[in-house]
Amino acid sequence: MSVRTPDRNPGWLSDDDLAEARRRLPMLYVEAVPVRLDGHGRVTDIGLLLRVGASGAIARTIVSGRVMHGETLRDALDRHLEKDLGPMAFPQLPPCPTPFHVAEYMPLPADGMYHDDRQHAVSLVFIVPVTGTCEPRQDALELTWLTPDQAASEIVTSEMEGGRGALVRTALAHLGALR
Repeated sequence: MSVRTPDRNPGWLSDDDLAEARRRLPMLYVEAVPVRLDGHGRVTDIGLLLRVGASGAIARTIVSGRVMHGETLRDALDRHLEKDLGPMAFPQLPPCPTPFHVAEYMPLPADGMYHDDRQHAVSLVFIVPVTGTCEPRQDALELTWLTPDQAASEIVTSEMEGGRGALVRTALAHLGALR
C-alpha cells in the first residue's frame, strides 16, 4: 500500500491522474483572444502567441489552459492570461465574463472543427481587451500583435494547431472586424 503525500494544490492533478482523466472525461478549458482597442472600442490588434505545439512544432496559438477544480472561470482566465502574457498585461476582465464561443476539441481531427490529439475538451472562449505591456512567460515564446486582416490571413491561420485559426476568425467575425 502506497502512502500518498498531500498535494500543495489540491485543484491540480498529477501527470498520471491527468492522463487517466483525459482518457475518461472531457476536460474544461478557458481560452482567450487578447485584443487591443482604439478609443472607439474598435479592434486594432489581435495578440497571438508563439509556442511549441502539441505536435512538437512551433505554432501560433491563443491564451489557453485548464480550469482547476474549485476555480471560477474568471480566476482561471486571469491565471492563464498572467501566465501567458505576463503580470503587466492588464487584461480588462468584466466581473462576470461571458464566453463568445464554445469550442469542443475532439481527439480525432475528423470528429469536428477543433481537435486535440490528447483528449476530448470543451473550451469556453473569451475575447479579452489588454491595455498593458505583454511579456510572455512559461511556455510561450513570444506574443505578436497583428491587425485583424493579418490575423485572419490564410498564412497566419494555417500556422495554428487544432483549428484555432478558425477560432480566431470566429472571434474577428464576432467583433465585426473580419472583412
